[in-house]
Amino acid sequence: MERKPQISAALAEAAEQRREARRPGSGAVRIAFADPVPLEIEGRLVDVSDHGFRMSHQCPELATGQVVEFRHVEGKGQARVVWNRISIERIESGFLVLSA
Repeated sequence: MERKPQISAALAEAAEQRREARRPGSGAVRIAFADPVPLEIEGRLVDVSDHGFRMSHQCPELATGQVVEFRHVEGKGQARVVWNRISIERIESGFLVLSA
């Protein structure tokens, strides 16, 4: 009998939480924040949606809920860090744009 791949419940739930279509992104992203200490980070744009974006970077100090100033090829403004995924190779963070 042939086995069909199954999507885990966690992946299915995460996919349903996405309210907007994403499109691939590319180029540099710069974010800056002053709390808890002033810091500027540069990373790479992974994808974008109408109200958010995902970037790859190397800054473990970026915290969920933190508000940052951002600039990338598709826009600039303020955004809130919604999630962080830390792996051995890189860190990815998802942002909700607050003002553009």
